[in-house]
Amino acid sequence: MELSATRIVTDDVDRLVAFYETVTGASVTRLHELFAELRTSGGTLAVASSRTVPAMGPGVAEAGANRSLVLDFLVGDVDEEYARLRPVLTDVVGEPRDMPWGNRSFLLRDPDGNLVNLFTPVSTVGGAPQI
Repeated sequence: MELSATRIVTDDVDRLVAFYETVTGASVTRLHELFAELRTSGGTLAVASSRTVPAMGPGVAEAGANRSLVLDFLVGDVDEEYARLRPVLTDVVGEPRDMPWGNRSFLLRDPDGNLVNLFTPVSTVGGAPQI
């Protein structure tokens, strides 16, 4: 089995697509007015309209209701990304900082409130993170 994609259900596909294009610098592929995909070498982030939910089953998903998922994006330099994005972000949860597990990261929320983590691995010496 292989994870193919992570899908976010939203009431505003255009707004979420614009956000992820700004954050990642990648172009999102619009497969339909109700569905888009951001493909990276590590996986696919899909964005689907809440109007698609009835096809999956009544009430099985709710836009903007998630507070437990974190979308992690590996970046070359988290501090550079923070400086680039800070002027356009409206919901920064945490400025860049070193984490105990060896990453430097900053947290933000997308327009639907989903938590997004941009991170860069911190250099290691002797296998232990130097934080």
